[in-house]
Amino acid sequence: MLHRLRTCATLAAGALLTMLAAHAAPSAPAITNTQLQAAVAGNWRSAGHKARDQYRHPIETLQFFGMQPNMTVVELSPGGGWYTEIIAPYLHDHGHLIEATSPSRTFAAKLKANPQVYGNIAGSVPFAPPLKVWLGADNSADMVVSFRNTHDWLNHNPATLAAVFAAAFKVLKPGGVLGLTEHRAKPFSNAVESAQTLHRVPEDYLIDVGLKAGFRLAGVAQINANPKDPEDINVHRLPPDLAGPDSEHAAMQAIGESDRMTLRFVKP
Repeated sequence: MLHRLRTCATLAAGALLTMLAAHAAPSAPAITNTQLQAAVAGNWRSAGHKARDQYRHPIETLQFFGMQPNMTVVELSPGGGWYTEIIAPYLHDHGHLIEATSPSRTFAAKLKANPQVYGNIAGSVPFAPPLKVWLGADNSADMVVSFRNTHDWLNHNPATLAAVFAAAFKVLKPGGVLGLTEHRAKPFSNAVESAQTLHRVPEDYLIDVGLKAGFRLAGVAQINANPKDPEDINVHRLPPDLAGPDSEHAAMQAIGESDRMTLRFVKP
């Protein structure tokens, strides 16, 4: 009986996403220039970071979001800067990258150490939800991106996640894009519990948060999907962290990195 319920939930979630995608705008045009490929291939990226491209698909993901080299882009909570290494040089000549982040000496040192790559970053805004969620002047950005962060804000409080979406909506110009990737939980599972215990969010829940913030869902992609991931494992047990016991590392490596949703929202 439980298996049948899970199957029905999965089918219902799939039907919901298909319906939403069918009423969404066409996907963003493909980026045909070589600048993005050059940024991904850059020698400033470590071999370890490049090894994760097979799971994170940066070229396909940023193409799906519709990022162009002349855009003003806000990156939320860049962490160690895995995506910053790609976005900063891609926007270097004609665009602007704004980092929304908490103060980090390690991240600041990373940017300072390579001015040829990061020297044209427009700056940063202090970002520490729920206390600090302002991202810049209203209607000033072409795109806001977040990579595997939404579970942290939901883990804090559903209102915190809603506040981040509201801030993204305000800073974006009409027609601007909010691009998200996130570790995927099982369809219609308890969102807060999944965020707290597994560091995952159900896709249907995150879409609903975006729609309630005023966004239009413009695309749902399976670029970063991993069918080997059962979606009931704490993501830190999977690569690259392998935080569980040594005895399970081989099994976790066989799964690979987490199954991830890739969503594109547009501000009307």
